[in-house]
Amino acid sequence: MPAESPDVAWERLEGVLARVERPARYIDSEWGAIRGRDGAYRAALAYPDTYEIGQANQALAILYQRLNAEEGFAAERVYVPWVDMAAEMRKERIPLFSLESLAPIAGFDLLGITLPYELTYTNVLELLDLCEVPLRAAERTDDHPLVVGGGPCAYNPEPMAPFFDALLIGEGEEAVLDIVRTHREAREEGRERAEVLERLATIPGVYVPSLYDVVSDGAPMNARPPAPDTVVKRAVTDLGEYRPPVCGVVPYMDVVHDRVAIEVLRGCTRGCRFCQAGMVYRPVRERVADDIVREVMEGLACTGYDEVSLTSLSTTDHSQLEEVVRRLTSRLESTGVSVSLPSLRVDAFSVGMARLLAAGGKLPGLTLAPEAGTQRLRDVINKNVTEDDLIDAVSRAFAAGWRRVKLYFMIGLPTETDADIVGIGELVRGVLSAAREAAGPDRGSVRVAVSVSTFVPKAHTPFQWLGQAPLDEILRRQQVLRDAVPRKGVDLSWHDADVSLLEAAMARGGREVASAIEAAWRSGARFDAWTERFDLTLWREAFASAGLDASSIAEREFGEEDVLPWAHISCGVSPDYLWREYERAVSATPTPDCSFDRCTGCEVCRALGIDLVVGGERRGAQ
Repeated sequence: MPAESPDVAWERLEGVLARVERPARYIDSEWGAIRGRDGAYRAALAYPDTYEIGQANQALAILYQRLNAEEGFAAERVYVPWVDMAAEMRKERIPLFSLESLAPIAGFDLLGITLPYELTYTNVLELLDLCEVPLRAAERTDDHPLVVGGGPCAYNPEPMAPFFDALLIGEGEEAVLDIVRTHREAREEGRERAEVLERLATIPGVYVPSLYDVVSDGAPMNARPPAPDTVVKRAVTDLGEYRPPVCGVVPYMDVVHDRVAIEVLRGCTRGCRFCQAGMVYRPVRERVADDIVREVMEGLACTGYDEVSLTSLSTTDHSQLEEVVRRLTSRLESTGVSVSLPSLRVDAFSVGMARLLAAGGKLPGLTLAPEAGTQRLRDVINKNVTEDDLIDAVSRAFAAGWRRVKLYFMIGLPTETDADIVGIGELVRGVLSAAREAAGPDRGSVRVAVSVSTFVPKAHTPFQWLGQAPLDEILRRQQVLRDAVPRKGVDLSWHDADVSLLEAAMARGGREVASAIEAAWRSGARFDAWTERFDLTLWREAFASAGLDASSIAEREFGEEDVLPWAHISCGVSPDYLWREYERAVSATPTPDCSFDRCTGCEVCRALGIDLVVGGERRGAQ
């Protein structure tokens, strides 16, 4: 469809907006949006969910800032329309457009799509279809934008590989400019799409699926030149070299995490064996205190928000956090601005930080993640906290004024028994008792929220060789859990086991799973992460139509010598180290955190040529 002027595009769109819910999802000109850039090369950055979910994504905000700061380039945003808007757009033949200029996405040079979660995969296909871009990379021509993926799910790219021209493995601050510059130069030279892809494959961290032959078990092998046999992730050496996007977009509507968010550190080496993020984002790199305080104050000044979040995988591990919090609370005193942290470690230092943040204002939410109900199982997963740590943290918090705490657990963990599940109930009972005792006369207002998810084995973790527990077994264990957890004073919730089954099937599958994903989308699967939209029956039928079984993929186990579907992708952590960690898990042997203790031999620093960047002595050591 020929490009329309913004005025004509808006006139066509305006009538549609009156017929859909939340039209603010689709209008432009928010405060902080970057409009009117005259870039010869245009990139559309997409998050595969609704505006209110995607607008909070820090990774896209970083890329948006980086590209728009580069001369000759312009970046705009796009999100997936909700089902009502998508239907109207198809009815009125309106192609998916960017927010900043209302320009059809198909006319951009590059479409960059983050992959945050397996249950957004059908949304990627919905986005491509609404853009009028062929779903599969093999069907695209030089007239179509280059479709590039990235994000957490790119560490096992195979289930989505046929839909992408290229995927970035790792961090994008530097790599995104390498990609767009290489693409622009190749286009200016008149290179065809195949030649462009070959050039992209030479960029460190870039995976071009079409250059890898696939064997019957779904494991890519025999990379064709110039593609490398193993694609090693890109990582930023020093986070302090790149300013976070402090003056971000301020939306017209409520969105998740609607606040200033400053990434204070990247990476976590606590070593929880179930946690993919803790492995793939290594090593730890901190921002220094001066930079954090400056970015917070600037972000508040240019956005008008009254809340700031200090984000990371493990914020309370930051070596200068106490200094940062004291300086911020002093500067923000009497302003009405609050500072929050993500979920806290189960230790007194973390609760002390929360108390400091509450000085002069309301108490922040208290969220702790013991993950397992017994010490044996916490040792298996390398969650280096004890029941005494948890009880002490809760007692201190409730004595200081807290009246509600949220606890996160998992079921279905490797080596788990019913005794471990009953242990969750016993631990919750102990927390409730300690909280009531510490609250004294106010004990009647004490509430403990318990959220329980199902373990999903993920790529590049020590548990990557293991299968997920069968669905009927998970349902049985959920009943054991319900019977074990006290009812009075406790709010118990758990994730849908059906959803976790599908997540595992897509997290652990190979390239053959792409056909099932496409079949599910063609059958109407959209927004599968939204409870009201999820339908496991539809997905089972989609897998069957591709000759696959979702349960078999989720539950299958690999041996040490088996070629994993993601074996050609490296996060820098040695597979030998992951296997040793698996063996230590079986023997319930903990491994220390190298940022507090000695090197544990994961080899990520050597593989990436970078090192830990820590501003001072870390507190709360194991």
